[in-house]
Amino acid sequence: MKLRYSLSFVLFVLCAAAQAQDAKSVIANATKAMGLEGVNSLYYYGSAKNFSLGQNNNANQPWPQTPLNDYVRAIDFTVPASRATWATFAIPVTGGAATLQRGQQNILPTSPGGWGNQLEIWTTPWGFLKGAAANNATAQAQTVSGKRVQVVTWNAPVKSPGGQNYRVVGYINGDGLVDKVTTWVEHGIYGDLQVDTSYSYYRDNNGLKYPTEIVQSRGGWPMFTAQILAAWANPPKLAEMMAIPPPPAGAPGAGPPPGGAPPAAPAAASVKLADGVYRIPGAYNSLAVEFADNVLLIEPGPQSEARALAGIAETKRLFPGKPIKYGVITHHHFDHTGGIAAAVSEGITIVTPEVNKAFLEKALSGPRTLAPDAMAKSGKKAVIEGFKGDKRVFQDATRTVEIHVIKGLPHADGLVVAWLPKEKILVYADMFNFPPANEPVPNPQVIGTRVFYENIRRLGLDPVSILSIHQMNPDRLATMQDIRSSLGITN
Repeated sequence: MKLRYSLSFVLFVLCAAAQAQDAKSVIANATKAMGLEGVNSLYYYGSAKNFSLGQNNNANQPWPQTPLNDYVRAIDFTVPASRATWATFAIPVTGGAATLQRGQQNILPTSPGGWGNQLEIWTTPWGFLKGAAANNATAQAQTVSGKRVQVVTWNAPVKSPGGQNYRVVGYINGDGLVDKVTTWVEHGIYGDLQVDTSYSYYRDNNGLKYPTEIVQSRGGWPMFTAQILAAWANPPKLAEMMAIPPPPAGAPGAGPPPGGAPPAAPAAASVKLADGVYRIPGAYNSLAVEFADNVLLIEPGPQSEARALAGIAETKRLFPGKPIKYGVITHHHFDHTGGIAAAVSEGITIVTPEVNKAFLEKALSGPRTLAPDAMAKSGKKAVIEGFKGDKRVFQDATRTVEIHVIKGLPHADGLVVAWLPKEKILVYADMFNFPPANEPVPNPQVIGTRVFYENIRRLGLDPVSILSIHQMNPDRLATMQDIRSSLGITN
C-alpha cells in the first residue's frame, strides 16, 4: 500500500512538471509568433468606443456607448504602467450642442483601483504572455467553438480584498496568437465580475503582431471596443507618451477611471418628513416608511455597500423591532443599486417592475469570492419581486404607498416614483434638478423634467413635498412650482 502511494505521488509530480514544461513551450512559441521577443514597451492607436457599465436604458440591453476618437494607448511593461488618451465629440445626455472633450487613463502600480485598472495591461495579448511567462502558468489543449487552442492560466501576483488570487485565462490559437483573455474583478452588484477581451484580425508591423479589432465585455455586453490602425514596439518617444501633464488650474488631477473610487460616505442622520416617514440623507437619499408591522425602504441600496448598510442601520434605529420587509429601487442604474447586495444580506425583498427582474436575479446570483461582502457572508440569496403593470401598492390600516412606473422617459425603462397620498410626498430620481441661476428656464427644456411633469399630471398627483434621490443644490425638498418654473409654465 505504501509503495502504491509513493508511485502515485511520483506520477503526480512528473505530470505537474510535464505540464509546467509544456506551458513554457506554449508561451515561448506564442511569444515568438507574436513578435514579442525583446519588446519591453509598445503603443497602438486607432478609434474606439467606451461603454457605461450599468447605465443602459433598459436592463436587458447593451451598455450605452461613447465614441473615443484619436485613441492612443502606450504600455511600459517594465514598470508596469499604461497611458491612454482620446478625444470625444458628443451631445450631452440632457441634450444641446455637442462639445469636444479630451480624456485620459493613467495606470501606475500605485494607482487606486488595483486589479480593476491593472488588468488593462495584463489582459492585452502582449501583457498576457509576459504575465504568463513570469507567473508559473499552466497550459492545456482544448477544443473551443470547434477550434483547437491552448488554454493558458496564471495568477496575478496582486491579491484581491478577500485574499484570493486574480486568475487570468488566455486562449492561444494554432498560429500562436492570443484570441481571448478572461479575468475576474470584484464588483458591488455582480460579485466576481467576468471580464472577457477578444482579439481578432491580426496584422504584422515589422514582426510585431497586433489585433486590429478589440472587444472587451463585462456583464455580457461590450464595455470597450477598438479598431486598431497600427502598433509599434519599443517606441523611442515612450517617456514623452507616458508623461502625465499637470491638470489645469482648479481641475482635479488626472487618474484612472472611476472604477477605483473609494466607497461613498455613509448616510447622515435621518430627517423626519411626517409621522413614520423619514428621509435618510446622503449624496443619494433614501426614504424609510413605517407600516404597522414592517418598514418599507425606498432606494435601499444606493451607491455602495457602506452607504446601504448605513441607511439600513439608521432605519433599524428609527423603527426598532420592525423588519425592513421591502426595498423599492427607483431604477436599475448602478449608481442607484451599487449597494443592493447589502439589502439582500438583510433579507429585504427587492421590488421593481418586471422589466428589471431577470437582470437583477442573474447579476446577483454569481460567486462573491474576490471581495466577500455582506451578502456573501450572510449566505442569503436575492429575492426579487418584479411587479407587472404600471402600479404596485403597499397598504395597511396605517399607511398607503403607491409605486408608479414613469411613462415616456428615455433615461431608463422601469423607472418608478413613490407616492404617499396622505402625506402628499413624492419621491423620484433623475428627472429634475434645480436649474442654474443664470438659466432659470433651460432652453431647450430638460426632457426628463418635462416627462416628470406630464406623468405627475397623468397620474393626478398633487405633491406638496418632492424628494429627489440625488441630493439637490441647494439641499431641500422641491415643489410643483419649482418644476413648473423650470419649464416656463406660469399657470
